[in-house]
Amino acid sequence: MTGGSTRGGGSAAGEGSAAAGAGAPPGEPPGGRRALVVWGIGVSVYFVAVIFRTSLGVAGLDAADRFGVNASALSTFSILQLLVYAGMQIPVGLLVDRLGTKKVLGIGIVLFTVGQLGFALSPSYGMALASRALLGCGDAMTFISVLRLGGRWFPARRGPLVGQLAGLAGMAGNLVSTLVLARLLHGMGWTAAFGGSALAGVVVFVLLLLFLKDHPEGHEPDPVPHRGAAYVRGQIAASWREPGTRLGMWVHFTTQFPAMVFLLLWGMPFLVEAQGLSRTEAGELLTLVVLSNMVFGLVYGQLIARRHGARMPLVLGTVGATALLWAATLAHPAETAPMWLLVVLCTVLGACGPASMIGFDFSRPVNPPERQGTASGITNMGGFIASMTTLFAVGVLLDATGGNYGVAFAAVFVLQALGLAQILRLRGRAARRERERLVAARVESVHVPV
Repeated sequence: MTGGSTRGGGSAAGEGSAAAGAGAPPGEPPGGRRALVVWGIGVSVYFVAVIFRTSLGVAGLDAADRFGVNASALSTFSILQLLVYAGMQIPVGLLVDRLGTKKVLGIGIVLFTVGQLGFALSPSYGMALASRALLGCGDAMTFISVLRLGGRWFPARRGPLVGQLAGLAGMAGNLVSTLVLARLLHGMGWTAAFGGSALAGVVVFVLLLLFLKDHPEGHEPDPVPHRGAAYVRGQIAASWREPGTRLGMWVHFTTQFPAMVFLLLWGMPFLVEAQGLSRTEAGELLTLVVLSNMVFGLVYGQLIARRHGARMPLVLGTVGATALLWAATLAHPAETAPMWLLVVLCTVLGACGPASMIGFDFSRPVNPPERQGTASGITNMGGFIASMTTLFAVGVLLDATGGNYGVAFAAVFVLQALGLAQILRLRGRAARRERERLVAARVESVHVPV
């Protein structure tokens, strides 16, 4: 951006402040229609990636039959995909900081499209696993790139809302998986449904090549010197030293995984096998999670944009409500929980995704623009590590207990307790550091010519 990293750092530190005016401050990108179009192309890539990522959630029972595997082996599909995704977050953040958004998104599209097509054509469990790993690698390159794209095209005060809207687009992709892909799967068969969906990757790749730009004219970032391994270590270490980065990671860890595990794999089997619902009824409840997520995303984004102090209450409230509803559902004295309780559970699970996005609102203000990709990568690791751990634990516990979902889903409470302890430990330090950054940014802005 014009004015160099000092000015950009000041903008990031002041993100979401009520003092922001109606227009973009000097040195910040102006936003506008062009920004919406370019950012919309990046979001469409993320939208397709989420369709591919969550496609197994509606096909879990079909995959078990197709490849003849048990619950543990079935969970390995999602675990491997998320393992690759989580492991790629810091490398992807470094790549985005170094190469820019367009190149990284382009690589991601190629990888997740080939992975989805390979999954459609896989004749064996091993090849299907490799395809999901490739898909996870490509998927890992999308969200951080979209966050970076929003930061390059919109004023910093729009950051919380832009981030929540990106998450909203991802949930729209989940909705497509739940409603459209599920019907294609049962109407056209495995190969046609998954293979046909891969065409969406080709479409967004063409749009990216033709229309996407990393930044507006006149807002080119300062070149970042590359110093090999020392540069990489420095970027990671500097980001990790910020308490806000670590707090953001633990917020993401604690809030995202309950809904992710439910939508990505275990929701459909839980509702059908443990709660005795039909696939149609279970699909409607999964759709409710997605729709609720979209509503909560809009509400949370507006609240945080207007009142930055709402971040922590929203996080803690979401964690508490999620734990309470899971406990009520699993401990219900009847053999199956009543429909009204399942509806409330799925509605509350919808808040998990928007709450996880708040993690980026803790890490973003304390890291300068040249570290945004790396810091976002660290933050984004949290929820996917928690999801991967829970997916594995649920599968193992289901096999060990002969399909007792009450025991299996108790793993949720263990990870929530761990994450909550870390959030409470870090929140004071992170708040002090953010205030220091904000004061320093205001002082610097007085002395930087515009």
